[in-house]
Amino acid sequence: MTAAEWHRLDVADLEIGHVKRAVVNHRALAVTRTQEGYGVLDNRCPHQGGPLGEGHIEDDCLLCPWHGYEYHPLTGEPPEGYGDQATVFKSELREDGLYVELPLPDRASTLMDQMVDVMTEWGVDTVFGMVGHSNLGLADAMRRAEEGGRLRYIGIRHEGAGAFAASAYAKLTGNPAACFAIAGPGATNLLTGLWDAKVDRVPILALTGQVNTQVLGPGAFQEIPTAAAFEAVAEWSQTVLRDANAPELMALAIKHAIVNRDVGHLIFPDDTQGFPGLENPPAMPREGRIAAADIAPPEAELARAAELLNKADRPVVIVGHGAREHRQQIIEFAEQIDAPVITTFKAKGLISDSHPLGCGVLGRSGTPVGSAVMGRSDALLVFGASFSNHTGISKNKPTVQVDFDRMTLGKFHEVDIPLWGEIGRTVSALEHLVTPVARPEQRADIAERWELWRQEKARRSAMVDERGAMHPAALFAVLSDVLPQDAVIPVDVGNNTYAFGHYFECTGSQDIIMSGYLGSIGFALPAGLGAAVAVKGGRKVVSISGDGGLGQYLAEFTTAVKYELPIVHIVLNNNELAKISREQVGDLRPVWQTSLVNPDFARYAELCGGVGFKIERTDQLEGVLAEALAVADKPVMVEVKTSGRWV
Repeated sequence: MTAAEWHRLDVADLEIGHVKRAVVNHRALAVTRTQEGYGVLDNRCPHQGGPLGEGHIEDDCLLCPWHGYEYHPLTGEPPEGYGDQATVFKSELREDGLYVELPLPDRASTLMDQMVDVMTEWGVDTVFGMVGHSNLGLADAMRRAEEGGRLRYIGIRHEGAGAFAASAYAKLTGNPAACFAIAGPGATNLLTGLWDAKVDRVPILALTGQVNTQVLGPGAFQEIPTAAAFEAVAEWSQTVLRDANAPELMALAIKHAIVNRDVGHLIFPDDTQGFPGLENPPAMPREGRIAAADIAPPEAELARAAELLNKADRPVVIVGHGAREHRQQIIEFAEQIDAPVITTFKAKGLISDSHPLGCGVLGRSGTPVGSAVMGRSDALLVFGASFSNHTGISKNKPTVQVDFDRMTLGKFHEVDIPLWGEIGRTVSALEHLVTPVARPEQRADIAERWELWRQEKARRSAMVDERGAMHPAALFAVLSDVLPQDAVIPVDVGNNTYAFGHYFECTGSQDIIMSGYLGSIGFALPAGLGAAVAVKGGRKVVSISGDGGLGQYLAEFTTAVKYELPIVHIVLNNNELAKISREQVGDLRPVWQTSLVNPDFARYAELCGGVGFKIERTDQLEGVLAEALAVADKPVMVEVKTSGRWV
């Protein structure tokens, strides 16, 4: 008989008709409550590992959030005719709460198990990586955590894609994911994606293997000085050499990533991955290790900012990526003072382009609406933006800059009032200090400028080149109409992305994700994987790239197929690195080595097990895109023949 023990569950807040995820003794459980009572199932769906505790109860069945598989919430039994049955654990309701009986582990915990325990307890529940000969011990611990429902592992085809996916996950959620690689080339392949996360200031955890400590130094197979290779990109990096402090190293790596919004890195020599677990591993709770971040600016500085804004006749709000979590609060504040809202390119979509105060994107990737409105303003209130030269925020306007990162304030030039504080807290304070004002002339001016720009966009949408290829404006005009209002849209680098910035109009609460400061080609498809895992099927993910960017990580489409990630990838195919061709011409150089030989991308998607579509004429756009977006159970590739002549 298997030894077992009873554990009390903290589910007092669970209402009838709902399900809750609970973690007990490193095991994730799905706890349900119906009119019949409580049920406790293993959190892992037996179909493909979906998190049952994140599902919902419908028609007396618990539905898996990934694929909708149904189980009886108390017994775990599937509907008649289905073979998958969820594991159920014995439970009983006692005077002091609900208890569950769980089997005792039949094996001793390893050091890697204990480090993964810390990782998941600190909230890192997603890993993108590649298993190999110098990370097998850590990989095995991840496998056990995944079997316990505490971790989701996505096996990618290239480590660089894994780092990009983890970076995109963090950009969308604000929480770190991990990327995972072997020693040597696996570790170095992570670097580009880690630099992307670092310069865009998002948290990420990198876990890399290493050769045995006894051969470390002379130059063993796949040995590189990993710590030195990661020195510039990692905010904090350590090699796990001893068992006593190993759990603490994991906690510190994640803490550095979260607090500094940077790269935390751990190196695991092959032999240390086989260490037995500590007999009494120290508790490593996140609580008490990370302070609350909602700090407020000094009252005197807030008063100065409010005075400047109250005196302004035409104040403008500029929103950067750092304000993503506070979009609604900022919009409500802008409505209070009738101030136009412009975004940086990284923050595109944080206000809908259909909002009467929305002015689109500022800068090289933006619209004439945003530039003109900023030019006529007499005060700028800037939230979470870095003042990059690509954006071109005016230096000649009275400016209040708000940011949680003190180094970002006045980084490139002085501003009138740098406000150091958490953005949401700062907006709340300003709401009480700034006088509400109605400025109907501002709204009328914005509407007129949008009308003129939309007329110009319509003119460009009708253009075709000598080959009959469409202007990108035509594609983005239709996409603006058909994409869901809560879509997540990872974009790449190149002419396709400039065109997206100019012509795509955001609606609702869409999230745009990009490789911002690094500007790395190839970002979009791996970022689509990261976004799809982050949203867990709750929102449509539509990634967009050119043919040059897609070619960098084309094989990752098979990753989407393997894990049934229903992304839609749209590739603008012009058989050219068109942005580089334009730069060569602009620099008075001949166009050289920018042509591309591409596969039939739609057919490629079909061969991989996904769904492929091809669009060659503007009259196909609406129907084909609607059909592609309707596919719910497979990844989709949509190849669109566009001209490389225009942006």
